[in-house]
Amino acid sequence: MINTLYIEENIRQHPRTLAICERFPKARQIICERYGEVFNPKAQNFRLQKQDPALILAEKYKNFALPAPSGYGIGAKKNYYFSHMLNCLYDCRYCFLQGMFQSANYVLFVNYEDYQLDIQRICKETPEEPIHFFSGYDCDSLALEPVTGFAEHFLPSFADMPNAWLELRTKSTQIRSLLNREAFPRCIVAFSLSPDDVANKVEDKAPSLERRLEAMCKLQNHGWQLGLRFDPLIYQTTYQQQYADLFEQVFSRVKVESIHSVSLGIFRLPEKYFKKLVKLYPEEKLFAGPLETTKGMTAYKAELEQEMMQYCTDLLLTYIPGDKFFPCTF
Repeated sequence: MINTLYIEENIRQHPRTLAICERFPKARQIICERYGEVFNPKAQNFRLQKQDPALILAEKYKNFALPAPSGYGIGAKKNYYFSHMLNCLYDCRYCFLQGMFQSANYVLFVNYEDYQLDIQRICKETPEEPIHFFSGYDCDSLALEPVTGFAEHFLPSFADMPNAWLELRTKSTQIRSLLNREAFPRCIVAFSLSPDDVANKVEDKAPSLERRLEAMCKLQNHGWQLGLRFDPLIYQTTYQQQYADLFEQVFSRVKVESIHSVSLGIFRLPEKYFKKLVKLYPEEKLFAGPLETTKGMTAYKAELEQEMMQYCTDLLLTYIPGDKFFPCTF
């Protein structure tokens, strides 16, 4: 799976680095000073690299946990996001990472302990107030779990912080590390979900809806709280029937009492990212849809966006109580 490993000089002997090198004994190893030398140069072809991404092992020095954008959240007043990785195993055509990063290579920051210290610091500042931390903003939280051991390492520390909540955002079925431990109520395993017809067209390499539902059922039976993330909504002429079928599939399998939260968001991208994606994939039908650019953001035309959000909101609220519903507003 990984044919090339780039390794920062300073973390060559880090235990996590050594374990990953042992996992890929045939991979070519290239030592670098800083990961940006490999990841940031502009003369890279994201589409070509995506066919065989390298794994870059690096150390993060600052900005471990950052305030989440305004309007991003599932009930708490204080929301942060953190990224142990940059880039994703999957190849979803709508993903903003393709517009944000120059490289399709994966970056894994191996110094997990520094993240934990920063998260502990934030929690201690307001010990009586719940604080939500979102993982999976710049990557999929669980897709490379067998390699990274991310959830296995972080879950115990979150369990020990009484005001810390963790969301693991994922499309992955790599849930073994969760099933191997007792569930705790301040962790939400949040699955991004799309209709089958949409997923088949624009979510390349990601597990099918059925496989995601199977993983969700295993987790709910083990006591984990689930998040349902219907984001982004993708327009097709038959979108109403597609999302009606999707909601029926999901709520026939996932128990309402196992659901912590449901969010809903429309397809949108910063204009700069959108233009880059169009250059990468000029033949992609998604980008030829009824879109418009307003104030630097490209999204569906306002009337269509409102129509889709209203339709899906009304339908969702026939399945769940309103206090579990969090429409995305950023």
